[in-house]
Amino acid sequence: MLDTRRLRLLVELDRLGTIAAVADALQQTASGISMQLSVLEREVGLTVTERHGRRLRLTPAGRLLAQHGRAIIERLSLAELEIESLRRGAAGTYVITAFPSAARTFVSDAWRQLLHEGSGLELRVSTDEPEQALDALATGQADIAVVHSYSNVPRSFATDITVAHLADDPVWLACRIGDPIAATGAPVALEELADRDWITAPVDLTCRTMVSRACGLAGFEPRTVAHSVDFAAQLEFVAAGAGLALIPDLTIAHVPEKVVILPLRSPVYRSIHAAMRSQRRNDPGIISLVQKLTDAAAESAASHSPKSAT
Repeated sequence: MLDTRRLRLLVELDRLGTIAAVADALQQTASGISMQLSVLEREVGLTVTERHGRRLRLTPAGRLLAQHGRAIIERLSLAELEIESLRRGAAGTYVITAFPSAARTFVSDAWRQLLHEGSGLELRVSTDEPEQALDALATGQADIAVVHSYSNVPRSFATDITVAHLADDPVWLACRIGDPIAATGAPVALEELADRDWITAPVDLTCRTMVSRACGLAGFEPRTVAHSVDFAAQLEFVAAGAGLALIPDLTIAHVPEKVVILPLRSPVYRSIHAAMRSQRRNDPGIISLVQKLTDAAAESAASHSPKSAT
């Protein structure tokens, strides 16, 4: 295999014309350079230089090697620059999967910031519920999974998964304006709502489990009259007068005109985490992205809350 260091000597000789000039440019001895060029000739089995007066010039074989050498050295230089960028967390392509309301808000904000900065980090983003996102992380289909767990539905993580806390997202009670429970605007006790109708998420989602447990601690099982994975649809059902709903703050892009958002006397919230494979937790790009997500989540929370004033 050809030695790239010897190819570089040939490239410099083609550019400068004399061994002495090459030695001066590379801060090496002329005898050492001559020796390395002789080794190169033995490696390729061809003469690569010939004397022309006081100068050396390349033979056809030498010119061909120098041409390839320039291309190789340029590629190596580019590789070194890109590797240095990777070390600094400033380059590379990473896959993030996030639950929908996170993807729509602070994940998009972080992506926008990266593009605005002209960062060398490139993202590939998909939306998944936490269980599917963690599966994608475990199988290597994602580098970061943005997931949530409710305060009354804790989530356990595999031992080879590292998580970074991004934000806490309060859960509000949504009811129709004019409902007696909205009269004071004070925190609502779920115990007073046992005989009411409810709009929830489907039974196979943790968002539904959160509602069932919150109501269960208040002494009743919620009477569900509608269910939807779309919290915007849930709010519209509340606006129609169909029932009540427990809504995470981050999911609220718009509060319908006839809906009021109230705090709970016994607060419920969901913690939002960035999960990554433990063996990648020191990857500079992942460290940089998690920091971007943390900052964007904090900004989103500051601008989004409290919804109780809506």
